[in-house]
Amino acid sequence: MNDVRIIKRYQNRKLYDTHQSCYVTLEEIAQIIREGNEIQVIDNKTKNDITYTTQIQLLFDQEKKSTKAGDTELLKRVIRATEGTFTGYIRGLEGTTAPELTEEKPAATEEFKPFMNNELNTTIETTNTLN
Repeated sequence: MNDVRIIKRYQNRKLYDTHQSCYVTLEEIAQIIREGNEIQVIDNKTKNDITYTTQIQLLFDQEKKSTKAGDTELLKRVIRATEGTFTGYIRGLEGTTAPELTEEKPAATEEFKPFMNNELNTTIETTNTLN
C-alpha cells in the first residue's frame, strides 16, 4: 500500500504536493487518486484536515467540465434524503445493499453507474468551496 501523500493548501488557495515538492491543480490531484494513491489535504495555516472538502471541490470541478447531461432526478433523491448529502445518501444505500457494497469489492447500483463511468454532469454547491 502506498504512503499517504500530503497536500498542503495555502491561504492563496494553492495546493502543494509535499511528495513531488511542487504546486498541483485539482485535476492533478484527481490523477493522483486515480493512480491509486491516498491523499490527505491539510490547511497549512490551521492544520485542519480538509481532504473531504477538497475532494468534493474536485468532483464539482469535474462535473463543470463534463459535456454530458446530468441526472437531475438522482440529485433530487440525494437532496430529499435524510441528510441531504451524497455521503448520507450512499450510506443509506449501503444499509439496504450491504452485502454488495463492501470495501473490498465495491458494486455499483444502477443509479450510481454514471458516477463510476464519469458520465454524470451535474452542478453541486458546497458551503466549503476552495475557490
